[in-house]
Amino acid sequence: MHLSIVTGSSRGLGLALTGQLLERGHRVLAIARGETTLPVPAGGELTVWRADLADPVTVAARLQQWLAGQPAPASATLVNNAGVVSTPGPLADADLAELSAALRVGLEAALLLTAAFLRGTAAWSVPRKVVLVSSGLGRRAMAGSASYCAAKAGMDHLARAVALEEAGRANGARIVSLAPGIIDTDMQVTLRTADPARFPERDRFLGFKNAGQLDSPATAAAKLLRYLDRADFGSNPVGDVRDA
Repeated sequence: MHLSIVTGSSRGLGLALTGQLLERGHRVLAIARGETTLPVPAGGELTVWRADLADPVTVAARLQQWLAGQPAPASATLVNNAGVVSTPGPLADADLAELSAALRVGLEAALLLTAAFLRGTAAWSVPRKVVLVSSGLGRRAMAGSASYCAAKAGMDHLARAVALEEAGRANGARIVSLAPGIIDTDMQVTLRTADPARFPERDRFLGFKNAGQLDSPATAAAKLLRYLDRADFGSNPVGDVRDA
């Protein structure tokens, strides 16, 4: 059985990914602060951890220990999908605790869970892949969203560094920091309803919605899984589901 680990699995893209992986017959470890509730089709297997990735050291240590006790699957994949959007507005006016949580969940947790996954699966002679769910905002700065932009840009460079390290290892893992396109999630609602005086790009996000340019979580999940299936996955550690 294939093993997939998905963070931020309780809603949006993470929930859609978890459901589609179960439909493929995967064993899925779903990690989220909220409850991950899904029907489990025949052939699939779901394990749910309710955990707060704002405490990433605890979750990463638990993951590494759990993986060490599992039999080798047919393949192993980690999808670091969890993220937090701070209240849109200038960095100078932001709440410090909000900023800290955004970076812990959005970048520190991804780094620590990736480390735990690589250690916990190192002895397995099976294909291993890591997806960091990034964003176009990691590659194009946006006023009013400094913490989110910083976390996603950090994911891109994290993937580049880990790709170099894993290339020198026997059966090294393949990693991609992957932008999933524009998805109709709670994040989009937050941006569309932000105070335009504090978030000057609000109208741009309203335009995406009004023009029908947002993918549903299910559509975005299917695109991400098709990218994951590509034979050249990992050849470029920074990608976009819209890449040809």
